[in-house]
Amino acid sequence: MASPRQDLAYTLRRLARTPAFVLAVIISIGLGIGANATIFSMISKFVLSSAPVGNPATLMSIHTTDRGDRCCNNFSWPLYNDLRDQSRTFSDLAGYYDLVPASIGGTGEPERVWGQAATSNYFDVTQLPMALGRGFLHTEEHAPVLVLSYRLWQHRFAADPDILGKSVTLSGHPYTVVGVAPPTFRGIDLLLDPQFWVPFGNIDQLVPNLPDHNSRLFHWVTVTGRLKPGVTRDQAAAELATLSKDFAETNAAPEKNLEFPFEQAGSLPPRDRSTVLVFLASLMVVALLVLCIACANVTNLLLAQAYSRQREMAVRIALGATRTRLLRQMLLESILLAFAGGIVGVLLSIAATCGLSSFHFPAPIPLDTAVSVDSRVLLYTFLLSFVTGLLFGLVPSWIASRPILTNALKGEDALVRPGRRFNLRNILLVAQIAMSLVLLCATGLFLRSLQSAAGIDIGFRSHNILMMSVDPRIHGYTPERTVQLLTQARERAAALPGVISAVATDTVPLSGGGRSDGMFAEGHPKPTGPWPIAELYMATPGYFETMGIPRLSGRDFANESPTGTKVAIINQALAQKLFGNENPIGQRITGGSVTYQIIGVVKNTKSRTLGEDQRYILFRSLDQTVATDPAFMGYTLLIRTAGDPASIAAAVRQQIAALDPTLAIYNVATMEEHLRDALFLPRLAGTLFGVFGLTGLILAAVGLYGVMSYSVTRRTREIGIRLALGAQLSAVQALIVRQGMRLTLISVAIGLPAAFALAKFSTSLLYGVRPHDLATFTLVPIFLTAVALLACWLPARRATKVDPQTILRYE
Repeated sequence: MASPRQDLAYTLRRLARTPAFVLAVIISIGLGIGANATIFSMISKFVLSSAPVGNPATLMSIHTTDRGDRCCNNFSWPLYNDLRDQSRTFSDLAGYYDLVPASIGGTGEPERVWGQAATSNYFDVTQLPMALGRGFLHTEEHAPVLVLSYRLWQHRFAADPDILGKSVTLSGHPYTVVGVAPPTFRGIDLLLDPQFWVPFGNIDQLVPNLPDHNSRLFHWVTVTGRLKPGVTRDQAAAELATLSKDFAETNAAPEKNLEFPFEQAGSLPPRDRSTVLVFLASLMVVALLVLCIACANVTNLLLAQAYSRQREMAVRIALGATRTRLLRQMLLESILLAFAGGIVGVLLSIAATCGLSSFHFPAPIPLDTAVSVDSRVLLYTFLLSFVTGLLFGLVPSWIASRPILTNALKGEDALVRPGRRFNLRNILLVAQIAMSLVLLCATGLFLRSLQSAAGIDIGFRSHNILMMSVDPRIHGYTPERTVQLLTQARERAAALPGVISAVATDTVPLSGGGRSDGMFAEGHPKPTGPWPIAELYMATPGYFETMGIPRLSGRDFANESPTGTKVAIINQALAQKLFGNENPIGQRITGGSVTYQIIGVVKNTKSRTLGEDQRYILFRSLDQTVATDPAFMGYTLLIRTAGDPASIAAAVRQQIAALDPTLAIYNVATMEEHLRDALFLPRLAGTLFGVFGLTGLILAAVGLYGVMSYSVTRRTREIGIRLALGAQLSAVQALIVRQGMRLTLISVAIGLPAAFALAKFSTSLLYGVRPHDLATFTLVPIFLTAVALLACWLPARRATKVDPQTILRYE
């Protein structure tokens, strides 16, 4: 070990003598590795993570799908029981209903929480070690018992160690706490974030108006199963295929064609897996591109250093040092620098993941999208740092450890030969600038997309509106009481100073969507193909005025009788689709099993997402719909104000609490905040590519500046002679700038077609911008060329300050 210790001590002493060089290398590599560690944190979270349960490799999520259809659907209750009773490859199967809304009481204001209802064997099948207490007993299928998530226990109950056995109120019903889940457990699903679990027998109490549980038409049970010891996935798949055929022969028509695909619990949902993988793979390629730019930059720095050490290496070889020993020492130096860069990268990644966790997906349900630096990320960073150190250090180390002794001892440059237009440093620089151009073009596209998305006409008012939701249904409110509560809340809110109007709806536009139905017009031929699918919204009188949606014809809602003729207001797109140039007012349309009389037509608006094509929309009277189709996500008050809407939030809360202090008030936000969340995807892409593009630009500019500075240093004697012979300062300056700009133009000629070719893969992520956007592919190369010109001009300006007398006297 003496020799490695000597090499390490020598390397550390030598690096300590060049702090500026060390800092430049560490920052460059740190930026590249930080970008990769950040994206790998997302991959670790959404791709590599497994459910935090006992022996996760044997816990499977099982789905149903009709042969030939896309995966995947849930089970009906009878089908779950059939599979559980007849399967022999699974030791047991548990079922759960994945979204149970509730209002939790206790100290402080009631709070909206989401949980899950599960079979009594749920915690046995998952083999979950509890933080406190236990899971459900087999005799507690209908018992009012409750398991809290660790976060809810800490947040709502201040981590009370005596919580077990205490009564907690859920939606007005008492439940006894029997356990607290471990800190890492957020349910089996990868994205959902449930905060409590109750036995299945309580679901009717917490989720009123569910369809018949025992119907084979109602697929509502999510199933997970534990493979028996020694059973392989192939054996389980074979048994499920056999059971599928058996069920087709014995079960009712809805289950004649079913298959049972499965995967390890905690994996990405099969329906969304390919989209997420493509998105993450694209980000990983971009992050690796940033690292390649950083490596090219550092390799150029090391090549310059290798030149300066040629004489040193020649002397050491002449004194008996082996080339292998020299190569090992220099590789150790580059690896140490890479590890230091890796540490900086991890610190940058920690900050970046905290920033990414602040992005909220616009969904009304709790999602766990937080990413962090975990052990997998640290291991990946360690390995990436080692490989990076080898890659950027190998060529400079090889060149420096193999000098031509006679030339090196005389101080000749071994890296540049007379007559060469291109050397290794120039080639690396060209690659670096070309890769930066690709990154900057992608950045330009996504920033233009973000600008375009922010300017999309959403069709409704985006300012001076406060949103606030309640869910009377889970408290056992009848439809009549629900309508009464919402009416009183609207009246009280409208009476507050500064409030212009207050209305209610079930779904706020750009929340990801809600109910929808196929529609056809009565008195017209039914469509031969699929019926037009219309988005369904509930609204109260004054909704369109409050939201700033122009009414094109007809009238507004007017507190219609729940038992009267069902009325609807449709958007312009649906009117055109169903009636063409006819007047739709007074005509009837049918959706599902309900027939509506059209009383108005309003302007088109966005419904689910900003980038969607225009959807068909039908607005129903809230008063007429609550009884037959209650809103699962609750109801939202929309309060239009003359000033800042956030300033009246507390007053509106007080008015609702005065009506019913047990109601949880949730999703309190202004419309501007809601729209900012709706820009989730363009904001995320714009932020990531903006950071990556800026990083690549800085690295490329620094790399070009370094190469040109090195060129000026190498040509100092030549410049001095030129000036002594009468060369103009401007001519010398132009000589240096011309050399750098030639490399830049070559880089642009290589990088622009590559960026143009790769842009087509971003089509699905862009809003209102074509992949081959003319402005982006014109302005970005000009901008990069301008930055390169500045990076060339600074060393050229320094070259003109050379004193010919000093240079010639020195020589």
